[in-house]
Amino acid sequence: MSEIRNYTLNFGPQHPSAHGVLRLILELDGETIVRSDAHIGLLHRGTEKLAEYKTYNQSLPYMDRLDYVSMMSNEHAYCMAIEKLAGIEVPERAQYIRVMFDEMTRILNHLMWLGAHALDIGAMTVFLYAFREREDLMDCYEAVSGARMHAAYYRPGGVYRDLPDEMPKYEISDRTKAKEVAMLNEDRQGSMLDFIEAFTERFPGYVDEYETLLTDNRIWKQRTVDIGVVSPERAYQLGFTGPMLRGSGIAWDLRKKQPYEVYDQLDFDIPVGVNGDCYDRYLVRVAEMRESNKIIQQCVKWLKENPGPVMVENNKIAPPKREDAKNNMESLIHHFKLFTEGYSLPEGEVYSAVEHPKGEFGIYMVSDGANKPYRLKIRAPGYTHLAAIDEMAKGHLLADVVAIIGTQDIVFGEIDR
Repeated sequence: MSEIRNYTLNFGPQHPSAHGVLRLILELDGETIVRSDAHIGLLHRGTEKLAEYKTYNQSLPYMDRLDYVSMMSNEHAYCMAIEKLAGIEVPERAQYIRVMFDEMTRILNHLMWLGAHALDIGAMTVFLYAFREREDLMDCYEAVSGARMHAAYYRPGGVYRDLPDEMPKYEISDRTKAKEVAMLNEDRQGSMLDFIEAFTERFPGYVDEYETLLTDNRIWKQRTVDIGVVSPERAYQLGFTGPMLRGSGIAWDLRKKQPYEVYDQLDFDIPVGVNGDCYDRYLVRVAEMRESNKIIQQCVKWLKENPGPVMVENNKIAPPKREDAKNNMESLIHHFKLFTEGYSLPEGEVYSAVEHPKGEFGIYMVSDGANKPYRLKIRAPGYTHLAAIDEMAKGHLLADVVAIIGTQDIVFGEIDR
């Protein structure tokens, strides 16, 4: 008899379900996965090395480009690391704004994940629904920072500026009638907080729509139930965090276990799964969107009632106001020094982590007293999840690999950093 050999199949990087630049070498016995070997590095950006040659503030926009679906959450960990090392106390209003945008970013991330994951498995409609809601939140990003994605809105010591008093409005054009424009601008008459409040009131209804399409859909359940099962013990050993860990039934969330900013003053729950399969991880993320919505509502209420500064007054860290720089020589010097030399942090090392939409996103920073870090190490949640793909896919069929990649919610900016 001739020797029977397994197939070896190249999955990606151009595969539409490979989420960017993942290349998997799959060893198949018929259609069953025997081994999957993830080849990474196709998007390598050298962020950690680049940071050693840039001042602390110059590295901030690089953070947005790590997980480019959860931009502000990446900035948050980086800013917190600098603040911890410098001993900076962030104004309370800035803390509430950060928490509000963290949760808006979580919803943005989960909407992108839900749409892409469903599309991978064959459900087209959810993708279109999810992007409808992302548009409103992207408008909020643009209103505060001027950019729809790479915001660079968080700064060491607070946030770039306070929330705007009005939202950009749609204008009548050749393609839009006055009646349509009036309807689109209905929630944009007040301040940005009014716009966000209106969004949070209608968002639970949108989540109900996604659940109507998927949760009890028999095809969706056939593709996700008992696929990629990870036991609580194994999830813990593999270094899972975020929804991947909570989907296996472990209620670990940095917002509750190691509270930062004002999370200890807010009321929210941690959804956990039971079976540790793709379906449970789907349910956890959908429940997280509802919890994030609750947190945003609490932040909006507090921000409406409590005006105040959103940046530290220390001009060694934060730039002076523009009108001061035009009228005051000392402010101009501060401005010039800050944007040319930056600032030096005390010698030492620090680790700062946030509950990023994908898990624990951490920044380990070593300072030698200079105006740039001696070493920067990024703890990306997706990296540890991808490392488990061989174990999660073994014994499953080829079609299930797509569901497993989707459930991991991986983005290669942070993996190939």
